[in-house]
Amino acid sequence: MVKYMVFDFDGTLANSIELFIAGYNDLAAKEGYREMKIEDIDLLKKMTIPERCRHLNFPMRSIPLAAPKLYRYLRKSEKCLPFYPGIKDMLDQLNQQGIKMAIISSNATDIIARSLKAHQIDYIEDILCSKHIFTKDKLMKKLMNKHRLKPSDVLYVGDEERDISASKRAGIKVVWVAWGYDDEAIALKANPDYIARQPSDVLATVENI
Repeated sequence: MVKYMVFDFDGTLANSIELFIAGYNDLAAKEGYREMKIEDIDLLKKMTIPERCRHLNFPMRSIPLAAPKLYRYLRKSEKCLPFYPGIKDMLDQLNQQGIKMAIISSNATDIIARSLKAHQIDYIEDILCSKHIFTKDKLMKKLMNKHRLKPSDVLYVGDEERDISASKRAGIKVVWVAWGYDDEAIALKANPDYIARQPSDVLATVENI
């Protein structure tokens, strides 16, 4: 039985791609990286993160340094990151079922909290964030220790290969969502436990575990 659900944010709950492209291009213009166009998304989704970085002439070692600059752009925009269709209803139903929820993300806590408030979601208490994009498993373990949870109590939901890999390192089963940032061919190489092609599939997965 699932007691605690942990969600990635960008690409899983929030459709933040247009704002992130605008923020990235603002940074790229200043730092000399290749700019990104909306029509590049389908190609980039089929790439791993190292391949994306090479394509954009963006050094991977710069990701932790670039993150705070991107967050500043998002804060200045004062725009709420929109949810994908069906996400609000899914979260509300999980809450009504008494399932506790958390968010683990590479975004910033205040940006996520602002979006949750805008969508009238006040029941997600834990938001854990890190600018180090490959360390989500550490945050998962931190959350489990805080609430004295076993890996079998928890289900993670994310859209990227790195979400799947981090969940497996933490011993947590994971749902990969097909509407996010990674192409299916990339994500399935990491062997997610479950696949959701629409938010209602997440609800069905919880019911069947």
